Amino acid sequence: MKITKIDVFQVNSSDDPIWKPVLCRIYTDEGIYGDGEAAMAYGVASSGAFGMVQDLANYIMGMNPLENEVIWQKMYRSTFWGQNAGGVFTAAMSAIDMALWDIRGKYYNTPIYMLLGGKLRDNIRCYASQLQFGWQDSMGAMFSIDDYIWAAKEAVKQGYDCIKVDFLWFKPEGGKYSEGERTTILHPKTMEVVLQRLKAMREAVGPYVDIIMENHSFTDAQSAVQLARAVEPYNIYYFEEPNTPDAHTAKYISEKTNIPIANGERIFTRWQYAKFFQENTMQVAQPDIGTCGGITEVKKVCDLAYIYDVAVQVHACGSPLSTAAALHVEAAIPNFIIHEHHIVNLTPANKRLCKYDYQPENGKYKIPEKPGLGNELSDYVLNECTKVSIESNKFAW
Repeated sequence: MKITKIDVFQVNSSDDPIWKPVLCRIYTDEGIYGDGEAAMAYGVASSGAFGMVQDLANYIMGMNPLENEVIWQKMYRSTFWGQNAGGVFTAAMSAIDMALWDIRGKYYNTPIYMLLGGKLRDNIRCYASQLQFGWQDSMGAMFSIDDYIWAAKEAVKQGYDCIKVDFLWFKPEGGKYSEGERTTILHPKTMEVVLQRLKAMREAVGPYVDIIMENHSFTDAQSAVQLARAVEPYNIYYFEEPNTPDAHTAKYISEKTNIPIANGERIFTRWQYAKFFQENTMQVAQPDIGTCGGITEVKKVCDLAYIYDVAVQVHACGSPLSTAAALHVEAAIPNFIIHEHHIVNLTPANKRLCKYDYQPENGKYKIPEKPGLGNELSDYVLNECTKVSIESNKFAW
């Protein structure tokens, strides 16, 4: 079997102009195709990922799609920029790799979790993520204490027993906190906002609902420690991305707080993860299925984490393709802790990207049972989004 064509898609939706998923479909000479995603729909990197997937598509044309390790090594070691690459490159690798696993599952007529060794669990516990945007089918902005209480109660009412919030995204009076307001030593008024919101949410959901404190790396090492110490009485499940991912400052933070530290959305490949594990600076690893290097690489990171007794929550903030891929990995690893159900998964703009709309029930996901990923790109993506088709190998390294 050979790869004959790769279509690369860029989604530009007027419904949500800041959400720009990059997707691909790999075709073979046996009529089997597979879909993948470079999960950089948010932030400022989508166009780079779109171009990078095209470059890698050119590079692997004609190869056997079942040889995912061979293709992964070629992308990593033979492209010059692959080794020690950053997010745009490894996101493109992720899209290609995810599609290859989809093809493998369809070829062997089995779900991907079976190819990973079988599932260790049928139900995947998940949390309602990013409640600073509310908990509804569109991303809003939570400013007042009552807003946060409403969002928390809404998620719990739907069966979630864990929620995640970035308390330092929106100001009570409106607008967003600036970078300078979230670093060094936090102002007492800023600390008061965090503690008031957290206290209100804890009282609203009670003692048996876990709360994850998200920081998106907006704080630095000093303000992260200040914040972690202040919120310890509220039984925080874990503290996510407390600062810019760096093993040295991560060690400083982990040594000065009793809250488990989660990190990984912006840590790529096993080589970058290794130093965090060796220094014992994270208790929950969050390799992103669409940016870390794909299913092939994320499974290796999970196995490496297992050696160090580090739990894993596969990070997935993308289309339903990324959700499906994450669920397959999380079903198959022994050190799984919880799955992130991002509010973007509730929005119509994201749901329409794939054929199936898998959603959790009572805070738990079932694993897709169809061959491969168990999901595929919708007609909307195939027919209405920007597309570049690659059908020949233009690189001769």
